[in-house]
Amino acid sequence: MKIGRRHFIGLSGAAMTSAMWTPGSLLAQSAPAELRPMTGDIVPISPQEHLERIARAQELMRELGLSALLIEPGASMTYFTGVHWWRSERLTAAILPVDGEPAIVTPHFEEPSVRESLKVPAEVRVWNEHEDPLRTVAGFLADRRLTGPVGIEETVRFFAVDGLRRAIPSVDLRPGAPVVRGCRMRKSARELALMQKAADITLAAYRHTIPRIERGMAPADIAAIMNGATRALGGNPEFALILLGEASAYPHGSGQPQAVRVGEVVLMDCGCTVEGYQSDISRSFVFGEASAEQRRIWDQVRRGQDIAFAAAQPGRTAGSVDDAVRARYQEWGYGPDYRLPGLSHRTGHGIGLEGHEPINLVRGETTMLAPGMCFSNEPGLYLPGQFGIRLEDCFYMTESGPRWFTTPPSSIDQPAG
Repeated sequence: MKIGRRHFIGLSGAAMTSAMWTPGSLLAQSAPAELRPMTGDIVPISPQEHLERIARAQELMRELGLSALLIEPGASMTYFTGVHWWRSERLTAAILPVDGEPAIVTPHFEEPSVRESLKVPAEVRVWNEHEDPLRTVAGFLADRRLTGPVGIEETVRFFAVDGLRRAIPSVDLRPGAPVVRGCRMRKSARELALMQKAADITLAAYRHTIPRIERGMAPADIAAIMNGATRALGGNPEFALILLGEASAYPHGSGQPQAVRVGEVVLMDCGCTVEGYQSDISRSFVFGEASAEQRRIWDQVRRGQDIAFAAAQPGRTAGSVDDAVRARYQEWGYGPDYRLPGLSHRTGHGIGLEGHEPINLVRGETTMLAPGMCFSNEPGLYLPGQFGIRLEDCFYMTESGPRWFTTPPSSIDQPAG
C-alpha cells in the first residue's frame, strides 16, 4: 500500500512530517558506508522494446477502431516513448497514431529538454506561448488524416479533452484505457527483472534498518535510515510510511505524535524505483516482546497472504482473490465486509511503473488474471484504538500461477526474513 508525498491530501501537517521521509532530511541523504549498490547488472528498457509497445498499442487501436491515442506526461508517456516529463498548465502530450510514428507536442522552449529522454523516432511539434496547444494536436491529426475516433488515456486532464473538442468540434473521443491497460498490465521479462531488483533493494534496506530502530525514535528517524539505505543500495526512495503504536491501526497513519515504545507495533510501508519500476513492501513487528494478541493477529495476516496467493490463479477473476481472503477473515470474526476490526481496504493493487496501477484485487473486479500481471498482496488487519498489522509482498502471474518478488516473513520475530 503505497502512500507517496502526493497521497497526503487530507492528512494534517503533523502526519505528513511524522510519517514521511522528507527530501531535505540530512539523515536521509547519508549513505551507510557498509552498503553497496545492487544495480550493476540492471538492463534498462531498450528503444526496441518501446517500439514493440507502440506496435502492440497500434494493434489494439485497430481492433477498437481508434485512429489515435492522446497521452499526457506520466507513466504511460514514459512507457511508450521514454519521455520523462511532468504536467503543468503548459501542455506536453504524446499522440500515438494507428499507423506510423508518434508525435510529441510540447512548448517551443521545452523541445530540447523533451528530446533528451525520447527513445523512439517521433515527430516533435511545438507551440508558442500565445498559441493553443490543442490546435497543434489537431494539426497533427489533420496532416496525418487521422479522422476516426481518438482514444483518451484515462488520466488526461479535462482541459486537454475540452480543448481538443473545441479545436475539432466533430471529433469522436473514446476511452483509451483498453489500449493502455492492454499493454501495460502484462509486464515483459525486462520489466519483471527491474521490479525484482527494486524489491530486492527494498528488502535489503529493511534488513539494514530494522536492527537499528531504537526506543524513542520518531517515524521520520526510521524513514531517514530506510531511505538512506535504499539510496546506498542503488534504489531511488519513493516512499517510507512509518506508523507506530496505535497509529498502525489506521492504514495511512495519524497526525498524533508517535515514538517507538517497548511492546508496541512498528508498521513500515516502503518502496523504491529502479529505472522507474517500483517496489512496495510492508513489514509489521513489535519493538521488544510481542504479546499473545499481537502474535495472533500477525499470524492471521500472514495466513491471509497465503490465502490470497493461492487464490490468484490464471483464468480467475481478480476480485475472487479479495473474496477468498475476506471470507476467511469473516470466519475468524472480523468484519463483515470492510468493517473494523478487520480488513478495511482491498487485498492488493496493480504495480509497475506506478505504485498503484490497474487492476486491483478487490471485490467486483471481473478482469481475468493472466501471465505478466503484477500485484501487491496486503490483507492487513486493523483494530482501532489498539494496533494494526500489515504484511505486504508483491507477486507476478505466470502460466502456472503466481510467483513472489519477495518471500513473506515467517515470524513476527524475524520481519525481514
